[in-house]
Amino acid sequence: MKIDGDLSLNKKQYVLEIPGRPMGKQRPKFGKGFAYTPKKTVEYENYVRLVFQRKYGQPNLTGQIKANIKVYFDIPKSACKTKKEKMKANIIRPAKKPDCDNIAKIILDSLNGIAYEDDKQVISLTVEKYYGDTPGVCLSLQEDNGNENI
Repeated sequence: MKIDGDLSLNKKQYVLEIPGRPMGKQRPKFGKGFAYTPKKTVEYENYVRLVFQRKYGQPNLTGQIKANIKVYFDIPKSACKTKKEKMKANIIRPAKKPDCDNIAKIILDSLNGIAYEDDKQVISLTVEKYYGDTPGVCLSLQEDNGNENI
């Protein structure tokens, strides 16, 4: 996994590596007259919170936020040598589940109240999927309080 971010001066930025197999947010389940969040979703959200809090404690980004999420999947063992090389060179990228929107949802929801008050503060979001040697998610959050030249 590679983290690269725009380390601009005077802006808070948090860069985080979340090791392990990436997961998307699952749909709520319904049973006996109520809805509940699936166990795997709750466990992954708690894991993301834990990784963030171990590195940064409980900071709170204020204002508008730009989020960049890079997702890395294992290269399939069944892929031939030529295909594996193309996967490593990002010529072939993973067009597979989980979907980018569900990956973003589980990551951003998990950091509500920890990295920021609410994920509604995210005004710009990029999600990219790659193959890599180590599965995981690289997250970059940066405050963007509109101090750019227009």
